[in-house]
Amino acid sequence: MSQDLLPGVTGVLVLADGTVLQGVGCGAVGDAVGEVCFNTAMTGYQEILTDPSYMAQIVAFTFPHVGNVGTNSEDVEQVTGVAETAARGAIFRDVPTDPANWRANSDFDGWMQRRGVVGLAGVDTRALTRKIRETGMPHGVIAHAPDGKFDLDALKAKARDWSGVVGLDLAKDASTTQTFTWDEGLWSWPAGYAKLEQPKYEVVVIDYGVKRNILRALAHVGARATVVPASTSAEDILARNPDGVLLSNGPGDPAATGEYAVPEIQKLVASGKPVFGICLGHQMLALALGAKTVKMEQGHHGANHPVKDLTTGKVEIVSMNHGFTVDSESLPEPVQETHVSLFDGTNAGIALKDKPVFSVQHHPEASPGPTDSLYIFERFAGLMDKAK
Repeated sequence: MSQDLLPGVTGVLVLADGTVLQGVGCGAVGDAVGEVCFNTAMTGYQEILTDPSYMAQIVAFTFPHVGNVGTNSEDVEQVTGVAETAARGAIFRDVPTDPANWRANSDFDGWMQRRGVVGLAGVDTRALTRKIRETGMPHGVIAHAPDGKFDLDALKAKARDWSGVVGLDLAKDASTTQTFTWDEGLWSWPAGYAKLEQPKYEVVVIDYGVKRNILRALAHVGARATVVPASTSAEDILARNPDGVLLSNGPGDPAATGEYAVPEIQKLVASGKPVFGICLGHQMLALALGAKTVKMEQGHHGANHPVKDLTTGKVEIVSMNHGFTVDSESLPEPVQETHVSLFDGTNAGIALKDKPVFSVQHHPEASPGPTDSLYIFERFAGLMDKAK
């Protein structure tokens, strides 16, 4: 059905409702199916496309110029895995340009090819963003064929038949399969990444799709992280006698992953150890405490989201990436809401009143503020100090 396409088209996005966006293919050749979302960040595209929380998703960047600073070996957020356990595709307004940055060691297009990320450029990302805002995140297939030949009917059927992320436990695939330790700290110029020489705390991180900068932010407050697979039992975690436990970010439906994770989280909470959750970890902690999660229409994806800390009255600019949210009206006693999104009032943090247990929906390890939310890790360290 390539006769329906404009001359020179080498990339398409086909949605389940039959909508076809035509443009220039880039990155990997082939096709990928996923949930299409938009991200409003102006920078950080390499971190976004390697964030395991984007597994089974196709990211449309609202900022028109993406790829200008190339890619490098330091800004990858995944601990393990390739494109299958992160974003499946990327959509741009302009064709990615050659890199112009002193940290770049690769061009963006070549990097996407090697990772297997299918790209589409030259489309009206504003129109796509409006469509997602009005009708929610659609199922779609992104395809790149240098010869311009596409079977649009087959691509539409593939998008229509895809099950979606509701009910999917993706954390098991995004998680590490082997336990390892981490002692690398945050990046600074010109030294690069710091090294944790004398750990003050020992923290077990349950890996549902953890980002490297979460581990670095832990090291920044003196915590050496032992990263364990998502299916690790509470008994095995507590046998390590950690000072605290972190429930990481990750992809998929929290209720699906929660089928095996929630009972273990409940045991960790009952142990009295400090517990800290981020993103998916926040959602599953809420489930473990008796609350509910719901699927969002558009989700929150960007680096310019205002969140208010209700415990201090402070407003911070944060990075967000989630398609599910905790239903704040379902929070039982003794759970209190600690943070809210100032965009739509959705929940962005909770804490137990009677135990050293808390979590946030946003990503405090990211740097949009640029350091508005790093205090969250200091808060975790303070709880570990009190528990010693």
